[in-house]
Amino acid sequence: MSSLRRALLLAACLFPLVAFAQIYAGRDANGAVVLSDFRSPLAADVLVAAEAPVVETAPAAALNDNSITALIRKAAQETSLSPQLLHAVIAVESGFDSRAVSPKGALGLMQLMPQTARQLGVRDPFDPAQNVAAGAAHLRSLLDRFNGNLELALAAYNAGEVAVVRAGYRIPPFAETRAYVPRVLARLRTATY
Repeated sequence: MSSLRRALLLAACLFPLVAFAQIYAGRDANGAVVLSDFRSPLAADVLVAAEAPVVETAPAAALNDNSITALIRKAAQETSLSPQLLHAVIAVESGFDSRAVSPKGALGLMQLMPQTARQLGVRDPFDPAQNVAAGAAHLRSLLDRFNGNLELALAAYNAGEVAVVRAGYRIPPFAETRAYVPRVLARLRTATY
């Protein structure tokens, strides 16, 4: 067994699995190990394929943290979004990890890209209050842009507004985006908030 595979298997054992989850692995251009719950050019090899349901654990203590709940409710009220929607987006985007950084450079709870964060006036994307407020405002603008179509707004949140327009106002043909939209919608359907 290669040292990479051994290291990846060890790393995978340290992370809780979500029901029916697959974990993909690979290396980036700098040789750093990349683990992901979706296949991408950086994480193309299946490392773990869960065939039976596994108990989902709370991703972080922040999941039940009253301050995060208060931030979600405040942002939802200010943007006329449901707190359940923001909760679902945060759960899928970062697993409620305010220090999360994606392989593509998205930051914080709502995984804001640095350029988007700057455009929305965010000084510290790892500050939960700034991140949730800006992410909610961004999602609201996408819902407005796509006439309230939640699937297109979520696709644009994941892949970018231009990608949705170029796809003819449909979900773009990116595997990540086509998996992302149903994951958020599934979270939204089961959200109790």
